[in-house]
Amino acid sequence: MDYGIALAFLGAGLAALVAGIGSAIGIGIAGRSAAGVLSEKPERYGQMFIMVVLPGTQGLYGFLGAFLVMLKMNFFGAGGLPEISVPLGCQILAACLPVALAGLVSAIHQGKVCAAGILMAAKRPEMAFKAGVIYAVFVELYAMLGLVVTMFIILMGIDWPEVAAAAGV
Repeated sequence: MDYGIALAFLGAGLAALVAGIGSAIGIGIAGRSAAGVLSEKPERYGQMFIMVVLPGTQGLYGFLGAFLVMLKMNFFGAGGLPEISVPLGCQILAACLPVALAGLVSAIHQGKVCAAGILMAAKRPEMAFKAGVIYAVFVELYAMLGLVVTMFIILMGIDWPEVAAAAGV
């Protein structure tokens, strides 16, 4: 068994899975609040929609981190998977952790901020964007930073000699 490839795929899988779990929880939190408001005021759907979907972006960031790993491993290429050493597999796994963990935590907290914004917008619709969305974007910033760190490590911090040689790069 090639443990290096297994570690690399574990990192890619965790990036997508853990950030995706956070997004699902965050959307669930915001969605429950929006459903309650919309049962009384269905005309506010447009205001609620953006705050419900905002926590879903962290799952996309995790997917992007996983996709970058698979691209660097030539997963989609015709030449097959290259040999990846265990130390390189550990580096790839570690590179995926910032987007995975930042995505998990920030999506859950963003869902809570969005839920509060939704409840506030139910009584003061003029504040929906000012407070509801803007506050949620501040939480989003930390998921973005996790993605940027993961991207920097994957694209510039890891020496991919075996991968480059096998892919003919």
